[in-house]
Amino acid sequence: MSSLSVYHVSSPDLPNKVLTHLEDIGTLLAEVGVRFERWQAAAAIAPGASQEQVIDAYGHEIDKLKAERGYVTVDVISLSDDHPQKAQLRAKFLAEHRHAEDEVRFFVAGSGLFTLHIEDYVYAVFCEKGDLISVPAGARHWFDMGEHPHFVAIRLFNNPDGWVAEFTGSDIASQFPNLDD
Repeated sequence: MSSLSVYHVSSPDLPNKVLTHLEDIGTLLAEVGVRFERWQAAAAIAPGASQEQVIDAYGHEIDKLKAERGYVTVDVISLSDDHPQKAQLRAKFLAEHRHAEDEVRFFVAGSGLFTLHIEDYVYAVFCEKGDLISVPAGARHWFDMGEHPHFVAIRLFNNPDGWVAEFTGSDIASQFPNLDD
């Protein structure tokens, strides 16, 4: 079940608010410029599906987003517990960073925790299959795939180079609950 936990930066152990209804999550995140919605595939996705099959299954939604927001690059990232670089990738994504463009992720399978640091609040968004999240350009955030990752996500970019991050150097991510907590 998708969820949103909102913390004040001064109290990482106690959320001010926890939401589990998709509409409530989407409404609260929209107030801080974050897009959150649920998509359905037009075709079934089989385990081991190719990048092209995954993108084709969500082609209508992807084309709509590309036209609406000017995304030029689409790819699929897939990580499982047997990935040889899972620990390095987790550490990289767990460091607080920002992008010059929106960070758009659609979870085709599995789950992950996107955590956003906006002003004096931290928004921990547990995303699962069917969830689309779009973190606005410049928003500080981090992503946790967990110690035993399992997810497939479509990524959309305005930048033809794909994922390019500016790390903040802050240790704030280590102060808040992660996916395994």
